[in-house]
Formats: sequence, structure tokens, C-alpha cells
Amino acid sequence: MGCPSWIWKLAPFAAMVAVECTDVGVSSISKVALAHGMSKYVSVVYYNALATFFLAPFFFFNRKKRAPITFSLLLTFFLLALIGSSGQIIFLAAVKLSSPTLSSALANLIPIFTFLLALLTRMETVDLRRSSSQAKCLGAIVSVAGAFIVTLYKGPALFLNSAKESHQKSEWILGGLLMVIVCLLSATWNIAQGATVKQYPEKITIVFFFTLFITIQSAVFSFIFETNPNAWILNSRIEIVAILFTGVFGSVFRIGIHTWCLEERGAVFVAMFKPLGIAIAQFITFIFLGDIVFVGSVMGSVIIAIGFYSVIWGQMQEKKQMPNSSILKAPLLHPTNSNL
Repeated sequence: MGCPSWIWKLAPFAAMVAVECTDVGVSSISKVALAHGMSKYVSVVYYNALATFFLAPFFFFNRKKRAPITFSLLLTFFLLALIGSSGQIIFLAAVKLSSPTLSSALANLIPIFTFLLALLTRMETVDLRRSSSQAKCLGAIVSVAGAFIVTLYKGPALFLNSAKESHQKSEWILGGLLMVIVCLLSATWNIAQGATVKQYPEKITIVFFFTLFITIQSAVFSFIFETNPNAWILNSRIEIVAILFTGVFGSVFRIGIHTWCLEERGAVFVAMFKPLGIAIAQFITFIFLGDIVFVGSVMGSVIIAIGFYSVIWGQMQEKKQMPNSSILKAPLLHPTNSNL
């Protein structure tokens, strides 16, 4: 007995909502675990090693069907992982200094930065005489402006409070700036990965080596920057839960769902769900972490979403005008980790 058609049509929607919820969960649990003393360097090693362990059977069982892996290809995987490992460590530092709400809001800069880099690398084209191109450019500018509003709004509010809270203001701004760097690294990775997929389209192999090399690289970073040997010991349940949750849902689950939805519905469908993470983050952190929801943060998040949807609308219009073009092949949102 087959699955009813309406359930099958609803499945990608439900799956993407689940991914956005787990993404916020990863940020929230990571923040709590970091507050309990978990090392941001060591945690990256552990959860990527766990993801590699889960992906290993798929990699080895498919070895007879897999295309040959050359040294130059391995070098490409290594460089992609270097961008990823740096981004993941900076991301955890940003979450520790700010909040999951801020990280989810600023994560909407990833597709915008990717779009701008795609213009520089000529993966995207712009003709300002067309309304679609105007929408893409204006949307990119609006989203960047909204991101600055979200990042800086909490500063003035904290400035009016005590000296202790003024210190928190500085942390908030620094966390926001670090998150912008993470978004830029993620966008750079998207562009480089887009070229890699064209060269070697077997995604499981790419993801396996990505997590494997990140594990190795982050281990090296940890031995250099983490001076406390006790940091390798997980002393609390929340640290263990954070590692397990991030390894399973932040890597394996997220990659699998995004890959399936990209195949079923395309990149635009996947991209449309990213702003949903803002509302989910606001709700979850308000309920479970007691974060204060500032009006400016909400307004900035809405502005980011408007700009983002403007870019997506422009891309959809260009696809209608040029059905055979490869415009949407530019990796605005790739399944492997907008939260690098």
C-alpha cells in the first residue's frame, strides 16, 4: 500500500521545518555546553569525528561504484575542510559571546554573500535593466543593512544598564562580527564546493572527506590553542549531549535532508526556509534560555528576510525568462552547513 500523494508532497516541507528546528537546537545546546566549560576547539573535533563515523559505512560500501579519487581531488577536499574547520570554531565562539537568536538571524547573510561572490566569479549575471537583477542587487543590500540592525541594536539597550551589562554589550557586538566572518567563510565554501561538485558529483564521498579532514584539522588546532589537557574530558551530561546532538543532527541529518529536498524540490525551495530559523530561534531561546526579545532584533530579522526573498524572487524570474539557464545552479544554499 503506497503512501498517499498529499503526504509525499508534504514530506519535504515537514523535513525542512525539522532541519530549521534542529539547527536552532544545535546553537542553543552548544551555547549551554560552552557555558559549562566545554572547549570550542575540542567539541569541533568530537562532533566531526562522530559524523565521520556515521558516514564511513556509506563511503566504504560504495567504493566499487565510486569514481577514482586523485591527489588533486583530495587536496581540494582538504582546502574545503580548512575553510569549514575555521568556520565551525569561529561559529562556536560567536554563539558563546552572543546568542543562538543572533546567529540564526545573521546566518541569512550566507546566501547573500554567496550571491555576491558568485557575481565576482561570474557564476551569476546581473543586467540592471531587468527587474529581476534589480531585485537581486537591492535584496543583497537590504539584507546586509538588516544584519547590522540585528547585531548593533542590543548594544544601546545594554549601554543604559550597569557596567557589568556594558561588558555583555561588547561581547554581543564581537559575537555578531564573528558571525559575519562565519557567513563569509560559508559563502566562500559554497562557491568552492559548487565547482568541486561539478568535478566530482558523488556527494557522500565529498561530505565524508569533508568531515574527516575537519576532524584532523580541528584536532591540530585544538592541540595548538587549547592549553588545558583536561578540556578533552567531557565532564557533564550537557557536553556529551551537545556532541551527540551536533554530530547527528548538525551534520548527518541536516546534510541528508538538504540533499533529498534539493533533489525533490530544488535550491529555491530549500532557500525559502532559511528565514524561518529566525522565528524558531526567537521562540526557542525565549522559552528555554530566557533571552530577551528586542524590537530592533525582530525588525532587523524581518528586513533580512525581505532582502533575502527579494534575491530569491529575482532568481525565480530569471529562471522563467531563461528556462535552460544554469542560474539556480549557483550554490545559494548547499546542504552541507550554513552554520560552518
